[in-house]
Amino acid sequence: MTSQEGPKLSKMEFLKEGSHQLRGTIAEELLNDSDEFSGDSTQLLKHHGTYQQDDRDLRKAKNPDGTPKGKAFSCMIRTRVPGGKVTADQFLAELNLCDKYGDGTVRLTTRQGFQLHGVIKGNLKAAIKGINDTKLTTLAACGDVNRNVMACPAPYKNNAIFDSMQDMAYALAEHLRPKTTAYFDLWITDEEGNQTNEAAYQPVEEPIYGKTYLPRKFKIGIALPEDNCVDIYTQDIGLLGIVENDAIVGYNFYVGGGMGVTPSNKKTYPALGKPLGFVENEHVLAVAEAVVKVQRDLGNREDRKLARMKYLVDNLGIETFREKVEAHYGSSIAAPRDIEVTGMEDHMGWHEQGDGKLFLGVNIENGRIKDEGELRIKAGLRKILETYRFNARITAKQSVIFCDIDPSLRSEIDQILTDHGMKKADELTLIRRFSMSCPALPMCGLSITESERVMPALITEFEEELARLGLENEKISVNTTGCPNGCARPYVPDIGLVGRAVGKYTLYLGGNSLGNRLAFVYDDMVPLAEITGRISPLLECFKEERQAGESFGDFCHRMGKEALQEKAGLAAK
Repeated sequence: MTSQEGPKLSKMEFLKEGSHQLRGTIAEELLNDSDEFSGDSTQLLKHHGTYQQDDRDLRKAKNPDGTPKGKAFSCMIRTRVPGGKVTADQFLAELNLCDKYGDGTVRLTTRQGFQLHGVIKGNLKAAIKGINDTKLTTLAACGDVNRNVMACPAPYKNNAIFDSMQDMAYALAEHLRPKTTAYFDLWITDEEGNQTNEAAYQPVEEPIYGKTYLPRKFKIGIALPEDNCVDIYTQDIGLLGIVENDAIVGYNFYVGGGMGVTPSNKKTYPALGKPLGFVENEHVLAVAEAVVKVQRDLGNREDRKLARMKYLVDNLGIETFREKVEAHYGSSIAAPRDIEVTGMEDHMGWHEQGDGKLFLGVNIENGRIKDEGELRIKAGLRKILETYRFNARITAKQSVIFCDIDPSLRSEIDQILTDHGMKKADELTLIRRFSMSCPALPMCGLSITESERVMPALITEFEEELARLGLENEKISVNTTGCPNGCARPYVPDIGLVGRAVGKYTLYLGGNSLGNRLAFVYDDMVPLAEITGRISPLLECFKEERQAGESFGDFCHRMGKEALQEKAGLAAK
């Protein structure tokens, strides 16, 4: 590929190839006096689970003499948690590490992981090692590899269906984990000053990824037809469990989903996964590996904006893509089973677990665990975890599930939540429960405008409109991102908001909570203060003209952009 007749590779491809399997100069830079990493190391660090960031609220800060202070650099650390499954000790460790090394908050991610923010360079190794001491890892939480494998987090017991999804998530995560020893050399085994002996460096085999890993990030999710709570259609590989006789017998594979868009590049777009075929349980790892290898060998390594697997699937066509996968797999792949997604749950509130115990889903708005005023989420979660030592699950809606609760404890756990200002599921509207956002400002370097910090107030405005119209019990999903990269999957819900300019958003409508339909652009460059006003007349039409059982997203999809704009009095765009 590097010959004169081959493609012109992106800079990142040369960086990965020459990095000694993702080492680069990270070890040396951990020892220097700079408060930031070099550009090359910043790129390689992503594969180790960390992004260098700076606090954009402070970029204009000045010293007493009027000179600029310069950027306030720190790192975000992302923990990989397959299926969102954690112990009490692991959860508590993240809470402790955020206090010791971070900004005092933990963020539950839209991919069922943890994120710590505000970790300065000098504390980076200690923080990553602290995570690994709990038997979790940050390896492959980011970067050009398979990232955290998502799976339905519902902890039903005496139920092989849910156990098998969780087991499959862990198996896939381990099977597709990079084999490089760089992570352990840099963060775990080196106790004598972070230096590695480059002269003694010996590469290990990367049988799945090869010497340059993947062209771009790779994502996998696992769900059931009645509960697509992890948005499988938005993943590079989506696995839909096929149940027979109360057990999963295999999965329908969907390939080529992905959310990221670059508005200035008209060749980019969001996409839903396309059906590859049905795969029995014992062959899932092998077929998933084959899919990854097709992307490794044929994915675009020239233009990172076009490097996700969705573009390869579309360029080849699903039939040719399947043939390529079958060639790596060594056998044909059966036709997909005729089953579609029919539901989506957030798993909030109290539920029978199936073994005489209960589980409790606690909504964490936008995933931010912190104490602020009367709402003391971090203290409340810490109290529950320290007192009862419950195992926990992180949901794809950025919330938490506590498992294995004796029914006799229900009232006192409810009281702990109340004492810390945390609302129970039945005290929250569905639109708040089914909303989510990316972190955006101030720490994300890609963000164009606000997301997490404005989302609660925006949902309050929506709640007031819905209550005025008598629609407060409607399940309406709202996903918001501060840029078009789509971390909060804004191209599939009933209402999607994507940062377009400072304080302005592209408004998407016509998706749904099932995640099986792309939304369309209804309006562009909408000021934050006008979003509710743009939605309000559509909600009025929805109330008057909806069909039986029709959701708001279904209504918008049926009506279409032009008809909706006409009803709202907007000029067609």
